[in-house]
Amino acid sequence: MSETTAGLEGLKDLAADAGVISEEAAQDDYVPAEPKIDEQGRSYATGKRKTAVARVWIKPGNGKIIVNKKDYTEYFGRPVLQMILRQPLDAADRKDQFDVYCTVKGSGPSGQAGAVRHGISRALTYYEPGLRPVLKKGGFLTRDSRAVERKKYGKAKARRSFQFSKR
Repeated sequence: MSETTAGLEGLKDLAADAGVISEEAAQDDYVPAEPKIDEQGRSYATGKRKTAVARVWIKPGNGKIIVNKKDYTEYFGRPVLQMILRQPLDAADRKDQFDVYCTVKGSGPSGQAGAVRHGISRALTYYEPGLRPVLKKGGFLTRDSRAVERKKYGKAKARRSFQFSKR
C-alpha cells in the first residue's frame, strides 16, 4: 500500500470515528442513495449550459429521444450535436434501454445540446445511482459554467476599449 493510500484510509477512519461521515460512507463499496423515480416510472432532472435550460425525463423504453416534441435528429440537425446528446447514454451503456423526453429553452443549438446532455446525465444518476461514478469520470455531471461575459461601461464590448484617436 502506498503512502497516499494509507493516508486516505486513515482519514476515512478518523472521519468515521468523529461522526463526520457515516460508517457506510467510510467503506469503499458504499452504494449511493435510493433512486428518485416518480409514480409514472420516470426520473426528472434539469440540465444547464450557457443560457439554455433543459428539463429532462427518462423512463425505461427502447431508446427514443424526443426534444421539444420532435425527434432529436430532426431538432438538432448537425451530427456533432446529436453525438453530444447520446454521450451519457453511450458511456453508461444504456442507449437502447431508456426513452428520453425533454424540453429546452434559451441559448442556441450548441448550448441547448449541452444542456440536454447535462440533464440526461443527472436523470440517469437519479434513476440508477450506481451509474454516477461512470458519468462523473466522463465529466457529464459537471455543469459547463462558461457563458458570455457582460459588457462593461466605458468599453466597446466586454473587454475591448474604444478606438484611440490622436486628433
